[in-house]
Amino acid sequence: MISLNTIQEARRRIAGHIVPTPLVQSPTLSEFCSTTVSLKLEHHQSTGSFKLRGASNAILKLTEPERSRGVVAASTGNHGRALAHAAQALGSYATICMSRLVPGNKVSEIRRLGADVRIIGDSQDEAQQEVERLVAKDGLVMVPPFDHPDIVAGQGTIGLDIVEAMPDVATVLVPLSGGGLAAGIAAAVKGMQPHARVIGISMERGAAMKASLDAGRPVQVKEFSSLADSLGGGVGHDNKLTFAMCRALLDDVVLLSESEIATGIRHAYEKEREILEGAGSVGIAALLARKIDAIRGPVALVLSGRNIDMELHRRVVNGHSDPFREQV
Repeated sequence: MISLNTIQEARRRIAGHIVPTPLVQSPTLSEFCSTTVSLKLEHHQSTGSFKLRGASNAILKLTEPERSRGVVAASTGNHGRALAHAAQALGSYATICMSRLVPGNKVSEIRRLGADVRIIGDSQDEAQQEVERLVAKDGLVMVPPFDHPDIVAGQGTIGLDIVEAMPDVATVLVPLSGGGLAAGIAAAVKGMQPHARVIGISMERGAAMKASLDAGRPVQVKEFSSLADSLGGGVGHDNKLTFAMCRALLDDVVLLSESEIATGIRHAYEKEREILEGAGSVGIAALLARKIDAIRGPVALVLSGRNIDMELHRRVVNGHSDPFREQV
């Protein structure tokens, strides 16, 4: 487990390297749920997602010799962008390995930040194999996207922000993929507000953490294209941290259809005036689909990222609910 003290130390460490994002009330969702619903605007980070917190904390924890060797990671896009940004800012350089399922707009942004990009295979697990080869061959320092204590602690700083801004928070909705964000936020929230519920939200197509929790151990799932592409990828057969933390700390896991995720994206744009990628909209989508049992407020949900291809966003806003149906 990652302690509350470790998360507090991470927040002090990354101060000045991230944007202190606000928690704002949503009048439309509050009315819909008959309780206060507030949005943590983490998609307002300079790299467009929460991932900058964990990446900055991890690189700041490295020694100078380690930074000079360069960092490497597998990514579905947002971690790679954050790691490339943090590496550039802190005097290191990044190599990012991604599968062919990562959208082109995310790949191009990582290249723009000066990272060496490797496109490997059709899954996060295949990309991870290339990471391990580069660590062994070239001595690069691996900074995983989720299963690492410095990453989890960095993401957990969001939970500190939420409880300090909303001390009576009763339910926190968090996008769930490999579990770095959910585990970190749950550790922080329950460390400060033990009776609050923390619920992970994922997509029906290839939800690896949900499948692993159901199986009682990390399992591999087939990956598909999804509006919530950032939630794709496995949890790793040798998962050391996030599986156990999610099993211990999450109160529930909710899965969403592509149509429900599309509804969340549209609501964010039309009612909240926010552009969100699919993964960033899942908390909104879960509320609108009435998939959160026994809502008790106040509710906070994390808008985790905005790095959606704008042509795809236009199609969704104009009513297309499942752009990837033919690929499944």
